[in-house]
Amino acid sequence: MADDAVARITKGYTFEGATLDLGDLVVEGAPVPDARIRIPLSMLNRHGLVAGATGTGKTKTLQMLAEQISAAGVPVFAADMKGDLSGLASPGEPSEKVLARTKALGQGWRPAASPVEFFALGGQGQGVPVRCTMTAFGPTLLSKVLGLSEVQESSLGLVFHYADQRGLPLLDIADLRAVLGYLTSDEGKAELKELGGLSSATVGVLLRELIGFSDQGADLFFGEPEFQTSDFLRTTSDGRGVISLLELPNLVDRPAVFSTFLMWLLADLFHDLPEVGDLDKPKLVFFFDEAHLLFADASKAFLQAIAQTVRLIRSKGVGVFFITQSPTDVPDEVLAQLGSRVQHALRAHTPNEAKALKQTVDTYPTSSYDLAQVLQNLGIGEAVVTVMDPNGAPTPVAWTRMYAPQSLMAATPPDVLARGIAASSLMAKYGQAVDRDSAQEMLARKVEQGAQAAQQEAEAQAQAEAQARQESEARAEPREPERRAPEPRSRAHTKSVIEEVAQSSVFKQFVRSAGREIVRGIFGTARRR
Repeated sequence: MADDAVARITKGYTFEGATLDLGDLVVEGAPVPDARIRIPLSMLNRHGLVAGATGTGKTKTLQMLAEQISAAGVPVFAADMKGDLSGLASPGEPSEKVLARTKALGQGWRPAASPVEFFALGGQGQGVPVRCTMTAFGPTLLSKVLGLSEVQESSLGLVFHYADQRGLPLLDIADLRAVLGYLTSDEGKAELKELGGLSSATVGVLLRELIGFSDQGADLFFGEPEFQTSDFLRTTSDGRGVISLLELPNLVDRPAVFSTFLMWLLADLFHDLPEVGDLDKPKLVFFFDEAHLLFADASKAFLQAIAQTVRLIRSKGVGVFFITQSPTDVPDEVLAQLGSRVQHALRAHTPNEAKALKQTVDTYPTSSYDLAQVLQNLGIGEAVVTVMDPNGAPTPVAWTRMYAPQSLMAATPPDVLARGIAASSLMAKYGQAVDRDSAQEMLARKVEQGAQAAQQEAEAQAQAEAQARQESEARAEPREPERRAPEPRSRAHTKSVIEEVAQSSVFKQFVRSAGREIVRGIFGTARRR
């Protein structure tokens, strides 16, 4: 590489204000410490992508970025797919290899731990339990998890709307199953008909899918207390950002569940955070690992929701980095919004991999590199980098040898992990599950009350029929020849008249309407969307 090209790249990565140091420019196979590759801290909310084949160093890059972001006073959220990121809580271990690499880079490496809070979905695994209610999760994300068609997704939306209108809190899977079961029962068929566009067959499909979802262990993810995503926005007393690591065990068994749950966390942040515009540093940086799982087999509506969330959440001060194997795993609508790119090595051993390589090269700015060759020849811990400068323009493409993390490049020892979790102040807030009155209990009472009312109506009808027979028999008896003064009506006769009025269809409809409106009013104030 010519000296003028090195100078141009060096100038392109020289910024005013706070930055994160990614690594050094590589020239003729060796790092150039004076040509440092950086990313402005203020541009992290323009989002980014970390990509590369398995074993090329994506996780170490994520770890190194999280350390520096935390040190700059910005909270971090990341999903710990393999347990490797837990090493952020422990200082790194020096070795000849690490010291030789960091010395060549001029990194000034020293062992250091970061402040880390550990979380686990629904308490599955080690960490503070993270739960959400079924209502908060919503029909769109749930449809993605269940693999529903667009028609079925629309039908599920009607069911959520029905529960909202009826004031039926959907806290867990059992609540949603109870609503679906009620709508297909004799008691709820009339209300199902009122929904429109929702058939009994579709409800049956939804019930079957929910049963399968429960069998995957998803019951633990839904419920209360619902996690407040504002608890991810914390700093320590010395000003460092807390790194929140969400443990995701058994990812292979439930990939869509975990990736979609992460999308809920991001959507919830978007809903709760105020507009802040461009800041000197973001309020949170969200790392979305194994991003291809989120987009696989997603409906058009789901992809549109993701693209809109990513586009708008930067104005809330949140930066999002997607981590995946190839940029082609990310839809164009989302990829176009990722201002920073850290591309580790790509393979081209198959026709599909060769096609993905070409597509990746086409997404980079024009450079002096033969990127198709460079991307295949990158070493472990090396990447092709371009970021967005403070003026919103892409920086020159730079072959970069990435810095090493200063924390432990392995899982934190179990005893250290257990002590950290036990000392968490959030355990008192989220540690114990709560099971309050919700749709399942409410509908059970409604059905029971309906059965009791039906029984009482049947008994009253039987009494009325018996009374009518007695009166008919009395009228058939011979009358006295003399005329007598009319006697006052008996109590039995007066009761009979009242019963006839009570049993009339007009009176019954009045009672049912009044009762229904009262129940709806009470339930409606219990929880609103």
